[in-house]
Amino acid sequence: MRKTIKKLIINSLALFVLMMFSSSSFGQTIVGKWKTIDDETGEEKSIVQIWKAKDNLYYGKIMKLFDETKQDNICDVCDEDDPRYNKKVVGMKIIMEMEKTGANEWTEGTILDPNNGKVYKCKISLDGKNLAVRGFIGFSLIGRTQTWLPAK
Repeated sequence: MRKTIKKLIINSLALFVLMMFSSSSFGQTIVGKWKTIDDETGEEKSIVQIWKAKDNLYYGKIMKLFDETKQDNICDVCDEDDPRYNKKVVGMKIIMEMEKTGANEWTEGTILDPNNGKVYKCKISLDGKNLAVRGFIGFSLIGRTQTWLPAK
């Protein structure tokens, strides 16, 4: 009887430890499709796909715009020296060269806002199942953050 209880306790502890290491916070990634939400209006804006490239950096491009009237928009407000100038927004790389710098944090890259053509430093962090995407100039204290949701 004691052996059975001892074995049950050991198996339960082993299962508990296994579940801890396979929890959602272990090995999370930003790779995938994300629904962007406008931080000012709360409206769904686009679907962005993020991937890890061969250079071990992360990139993201706009796959879809929810506003059907903007499907053929080009980035005519982008800097003329930027290769994205006058290119279609759908299919455009907006996240560039993000590096994993913490357990649930990616920094060192940039993000383009195709609505104003400005390129910002970027910080992405996992907040549960969502992404907190922060664009900023200079210090990360001066900027704005959007919450992106997993897209299907």
